[in-house]
Amino acid sequence: MFCLPAVLILSLTCALVPAGANTPNINARAAILMDANTGQVYYAKEAGKSREPASLTKLMTAILAVESGKLDEVVEVSQRAASVSVGSTIGLNKGDRITLENLLKAALVTSANDATVAIAEHIAGNHDSFVYQMNRKAVLLGARDTRFVNTNGYHDPQHYSTAYDLALITRYALQKPYINELVCTNETVIRWVRPEKDKEVHNTNRLLRTGEVEGIDGVKTGSTARAGNCLIASATRGDKRLIAVVLHAGNRYREAAKLLDYGFSEVRPITIFPAGKVMAGMRVKDGVYNTVPLTVADPVRVNLAKDQLQSIKLNILMDDEVTAPVRQGQLLGYALFTIDGYRVTKVPLVAAREVPPASLFARIMYWFSG
Repeated sequence: MFCLPAVLILSLTCALVPAGANTPNINARAAILMDANTGQVYYAKEAGKSREPASLTKLMTAILAVESGKLDEVVEVSQRAASVSVGSTIGLNKGDRITLENLLKAALVTSANDATVAIAEHIAGNHDSFVYQMNRKAVLLGARDTRFVNTNGYHDPQHYSTAYDLALITRYALQKPYINELVCTNETVIRWVRPEKDKEVHNTNRLLRTGEVEGIDGVKTGSTARAGNCLIASATRGDKRLIAVVLHAGNRYREAAKLLDYGFSEVRPITIFPAGKVMAGMRVKDGVYNTVPLTVADPVRVNLAKDQLQSIKLNILMDDEVTAPVRQGQLLGYALFTIDGYRVTKVPLVAAREVPPASLFARIMYWFSG
C-alpha cells in the first residue's frame, strides 16, 4: 500500500523521429482523436479548453433516454416541446403522441431540437430536472469540464464542454446499442402514434453519405453561430474504432477525416520501455543494500503514432523508501506514461533484485520464511 507518493518526472524522447513529422494540421479551434476502445488520446489541440458544443449536446440527452426509459414508451408532447421552433425540428405539436424510440431518431439522425425537450420532460418530469441529470452523468463519466443548461445545445454562456469531454461522452454513448445504431443511420422514417403520420429524415452527418472516410459509422453534427461548425465522427477499420471531435472547424468534415485517416495510418504498436531495464531506484531501510532498483516485469507496449514519441512523459509514483526485506518482483510503485497530460498507460514497478534485512537474525528468519 502506498502513502502520498513522491513523484519523479522524466521526459523520454526519440531522436530518430523528427518532431511533428506526420502530425496533421487541423483547422479547428479545438480537436481530439481518441481510441473508442481504450480511451487513449492520439491527437489533441486545445482539447481541454471550454467551447460551445451546440447539438453535440444531444448525445448526453440520448444516453439518459436509453438508460432511464423504454423505447416503446409513448410520449405526449407538451406545449413547451411544441413551441421549440429554432433550428432543426420535426414539427411536434401539443398533444402529439410519439414513442421514445422515434424521438431518439429525430434527435440523433436529424438533430431535432423539439424532440430533445419532449424526451427530457418524459424521462425526468420536467426540463430542468433532466438537465440536472445530464450534469450528474457528465461528472460520473469523468467529463468534469462540461456543464449543460439545456438538452439541445442552444447558446448559453453557462452551457459548455471540451473536445476531450465530448470524446469521453461519445465513447460511453457508443456502448449503447441503440445509440450506436442511430448514429450510423443514413436515413430513417419517424412515425407518430397520434396523429398517424410519417416523416422521412436524413442524417445531418455528410460523411455517412459521401463515403470519403473508410469505415465511417457516426456520430453527430452541431452548428450555431457562436459554436461554429462542430462534428463528432467515428470510424471502424478491423478491430480498431476511433473517435474524432472537431469544434468550430473551417471544414468539419475534412478536418475530422484528416484526424481519422491519421489515426488509422500512423498509429502502431510501439514498445516504449523494455522489460528488465532499470527505471528508478528506491531507498531501503535496514537492508543489506541501501537502495533497490525498480523495473517493469513486462515490456511496456502501447499504440502510438511515431511523432508522439517526442512528447511522452514518465511519472514515477512511489514511496520515499521501503523497509527490508524486499523480495525480487515485489510491487513498489507505478509508472505513468502520459502525452500532453493525457494518460497513455500505467504499469506496475517491481523490485529488480531482493534486499535481505541487514541484521543477521533478521536475515536468518527471512531465509527460513522462503
